[in-house]
Amino acid sequence: MKKFFITALLLTLIFTLGMWLDLFASAESDPNGFQLYGTWISLLPPLVAIGLALITREVILSLFAGIWIGALFLVGFNPFSGTAQSLDFLIDALVDADHIAIIVFSLLLGGMVGVMSRSGGTHGVVDVLEKFATTRKKGQIFSWFSALFIFFDDYANTLIRGNALRPMTDRLRISREKLAYIVDSTAAPLAVTAVITTWIGFEITQIQNSLAALAETTTDTALATQLQAGADNAFIIFLHSIPYLFYPILALIFVLMTIIMKKEFGPMFDAEKRAYSGGGVIRPGSMPAADTSLESMQPLENKPKRWYNAAIPVISVIVVALWSLYSTGAAELTPGERGITDIIGNADPFAALLWASFTGCAVAIILSVSQRILSIKQSLESLVGGMQSMLMAVIILILAWGLGGVTGEVGTGAYLATLLEDTLPLALLPGLVFFVAAVTAFSTGTSWGTMAILFPVVIPLAVAMGAGVGFAGGEHYTIMLGSISSVMAGAVFGDHCSPISDTTVLSSMASACDLIDHVRTQLPYALVIAVVALIVGELPAAFEWIHPIWGLLAGFLILYAILKYFGRDPEAAADAEVAQPS
Repeated sequence: MKKFFITALLLTLIFTLGMWLDLFASAESDPNGFQLYGTWISLLPPLVAIGLALITREVILSLFAGIWIGALFLVGFNPFSGTAQSLDFLIDALVDADHIAIIVFSLLLGGMVGVMSRSGGTHGVVDVLEKFATTRKKGQIFSWFSALFIFFDDYANTLIRGNALRPMTDRLRISREKLAYIVDSTAAPLAVTAVITTWIGFEITQIQNSLAALAETTTDTALATQLQAGADNAFIIFLHSIPYLFYPILALIFVLMTIIMKKEFGPMFDAEKRAYSGGGVIRPGSMPAADTSLESMQPLENKPKRWYNAAIPVISVIVVALWSLYSTGAAELTPGERGITDIIGNADPFAALLWASFTGCAVAIILSVSQRILSIKQSLESLVGGMQSMLMAVIILILAWGLGGVTGEVGTGAYLATLLEDTLPLALLPGLVFFVAAVTAFSTGTSWGTMAILFPVVIPLAVAMGAGVGFAGGEHYTIMLGSISSVMAGAVFGDHCSPISDTTVLSSMASACDLIDHVRTQLPYALVIAVVALIVGELPAAFEWIHPIWGLLAGFLILYAILKYFGRDPEAAADAEVAQPS
């Protein structure tokens, strides 16, 4: 009840503020009326949603509140029209073809996990892994290395690994918060840094289109030639920018460091100590984004628990996804394009994920029925039960997309992009771009949307300020590379911190972790890595004081020192508490 009153009070205050702003605008006799798009007011909807979610832990109510506030701004503060407009945003989020593909993929993957669990396959995998992952440390190392096998897409990486690893980590008393962190902080960083992923086509296209558009509009013939040459070699520019992806690379390293050193700090330390000491892998009173306690997902008694009834469906998902990426990408190749990078860049990742998840469901059902572990009826019940376990996360995902639609309509991203237009020293551009990209991704909940907003702004701005002239080997080329990489790195960082991010929601869903608990435990780690990346990476590299490799090495050493001197071993702390006399 207290949370409800807090939410109602904040919404009332914001509604009053909006009415005051509207009256003020009218009093000024502005012929255009209340100016909203691309102003600071456009920050209010995402801030309301994020703030309420962190304060009240009521994610669904908070997300809808953010949508409602944005809708009120758009309809002139009529509460009835605003509510209707809010529902329209949710419908728009649902009718998007890519969004539907993600929902169906998530539901099918949940259904596959339901069949695997009911047939005893997941328990069989855990029994096998127990021979190797005998300790919490070994289990977490295995969870980290598993990211390398599903490097090609962040959605697939998150959903497959979270669902597959959860039974093992539960048995080893690894908190769901730590599993969600391992899954989330390896998926997107790996997807943005690896050369052959579903991200690469989008990133290269953004770089190419920005340079080509600038070449067409400039009146300087020599510069136009250089810009067009840069557009034609967008892939090379992307490759050159990879060493400047300080945050994603350090995030991957830091996850492994926490595991090997057995050190945690902040809310993650409390979560890990709770899980190890027997207080539960989830926080008492939390609301996991996926319900794994459904009866239809529990293994049958007196039935064999064979590991391959889970391993084969998961392997089939990976194989079919890779094959589908290759086949859809090869079909879209244009003259002059060749090689695996071009193929993956032209692939249809959503179609690939749908085919893969459907195949996984079919394989799981065939295996369980052919061995007479489950009947067809039981298999379908388990399939539906697995889908049902994803319902809460799907609702949150739709609301997050709806809020993304609101931020687009009110111009949140456009406003944040204008922050880059002020004059500043050229060498500070990558650092500022990283900050703006992080805030944009945090506020809008989308890394791809952030890149789509900022690339057309950042690249022309960098060129106008003198970066990248002549491109490869040209004057201030490193600042151009730093600016491009900062868009990508900042987008990933903001995504990691935002409770309205789709990848954050999916990580919570796959790990069956409370969404806000995942955000609270991951946020301190992400902030520390981002600050270190900015200080020893973004800024020194932009000033050309150091090579990016030295920046990454310095970042590694600083993060090691932070863990060594500020981190604590949750197992040792829990054992010490038990050993203390009562």
